[in-house]
Amino acid sequence: MSSSIALHLWFDKEAKEAAEFYCSVFPDSRITGATTIYDTPSGDSELVSFTVWGFPFMAISAGPFFQPNPSISCIVNFDPSRDPNAREMLDEVWNKLSDGGTALMPLDRYPFSEWYGWIQDKYGFTWQLMLTNPEGEPRPAIVPSMMFIGDNCGKAEEARELYLSVFRNAKPGTIVKYGPGQEPDQEGAVMFSDFRLENAWFAAMDSAYDHGFSFNEAISLLVNCETQEEIDHYWENLSAVPEAEQCGWLKDRFGVSWQISSSDLDEMMNQGTLEQRNRVTQAFLKMKKFDLAELQRAFEGK
Repeated sequence: MSSSIALHLWFDKEAKEAAEFYCSVFPDSRITGATTIYDTPSGDSELVSFTVWGFPFMAISAGPFFQPNPSISCIVNFDPSRDPNAREMLDEVWNKLSDGGTALMPLDRYPFSEWYGWIQDKYGFTWQLMLTNPEGEPRPAIVPSMMFIGDNCGKAEEARELYLSVFRNAKPGTIVKYGPGQEPDQEGAVMFSDFRLENAWFAAMDSAYDHGFSFNEAISLLVNCETQEEIDHYWENLSAVPEAEQCGWLKDRFGVSWQISSSDLDEMMNQGTLEQRNRVTQAFLKMKKFDLAELQRAFEGK
């Protein structure tokens, strides 16, 4: 098994502009590919792949259907043990994201970090910038974080265990729970946890505050599979909302959106002729779970 996971961001029309912005904000970031998918229900959709500080992202311009919110954000770890200028780097990134952005938690000292801030950028996506403890176990720079709220509050640990059981290359990390007197959060709920799935670390937490938002398709987790068996495995173990199954997309029982895709499909869309790409597009638009053999036949014009 050699699946990989990327973070997928949905935009109205700004995918390329946003990708270029993020690559200008964070170190070790670059655009890795771009293509257009023609004649979709959203019209012509632009796809951009890029990395942010080494973490893979995909962005799509596909219409004003979904609005991002802080239910899924990116923790950005600035580690003084790896870079003596970590705090200065954090401040610089914060200042760049502040251009048109909104601070959700201002830069300050908090019990869990000497220097931390949570900001929503001008496109609506949110970033938690954190000066990490250099004595702690190292984590990558970018860690997508899921916040379980509303009806899902108290289910962060359940979700964590589900994901660890579904992904075959997985590892549990830290888990810290709320204690007594931390209302409205209940004792025993997850204050913070993290875990590795395939190539990436993720975080999950519960929050009992009234946030007024929930998981949606604006931010999804894109799993690139190597085989049909892998696609079948993830689909069967994650999909819990039949009406959400479309074009490789699914929702799990917590409402988190996933895309179960294929590196073969990426190759077809990036390297095929316009005619081949259009045939493949029309084939996958009719699918719920991707059928690699059928996509290959479409690619070959059979």
